[in-house]
Amino acid sequence: MSMNKFEKARIERAFKQKDWHDIKTEDSWHILKVMSEMVEGFDTMAKIGPCVSIFGSARTKPEDKYYKLTEEIAYKISKLGFGVISGGGPGIMEAANKGAKEAGGKSVGVTIRLPFEDGGNKYIDHDKLLEFQFFFVRKLMFIKYAQGFVVMPGGMGTMDEFFEAMTLIQTKKIGRFPIVLVGKDFWGGLLEWLKQTVLEKFGNISREDMDLFTLVDTADEAVEAIDNYYKKYEISPNL
Repeated sequence: MSMNKFEKARIERAFKQKDWHDIKTEDSWHILKVMSEMVEGFDTMAKIGPCVSIFGSARTKPEDKYYKLTEEIAYKISKLGFGVISGGGPGIMEAANKGAKEAGGKSVGVTIRLPFEDGGNKYIDHDKLLEFQFFFVRKLMFIKYAQGFVVMPGGMGTMDEFFEAMTLIQTKKIGRFPIVLVGKDFWGGLLEWLKQTVLEKFGNISREDMDLFTLVDTADEAVEAIDNYYKKYEISPNL
């Protein structure tokens, strides 16, 4: 793979020796930018109320079955009274916001500045669109302000968000909120690998970890998994 000038410059910068002044100036500026993003995110998200984060691929087309399924799930989740949080981009994220919007629910978008994506999709509420430079701050918003997670088929980012939620629940850093994987044809192979290789062959997770998520195929099953979880505690979101 050929390396462009931008990538080469970033690598060279990483190996460059910095003096104390460079380190202090650069790190202090980064800290201020991180704090600014966190303050804005906390201020906006804290006012929204109970939400479900929906993860999935930006590459999914509107004619794809999973786009339509996401739209239906988001619609039904909104009718339960939850807000819907997505990554704010196209594909599955757009479908999530579209379903929430059509249901009259709260449609939240937490976008990331990327050179190949153009801001938020048109279905996000204008007062609930946030743009972040730092992935870890954006992921914090997904996790901190969600009371459940729906994970649709996706790529690297979706896998990252799924395992982030799993790790935080496994280590008890957040409550055991419901995680719903949608699409047995997509997730089946990964789950078999987790069970047969990670659990049984190498013993790197416990059997209880395989109970931290629910695998479903339909919108009704996905919404039911979240609704039933909170019915156990006689808790419902604010409508």
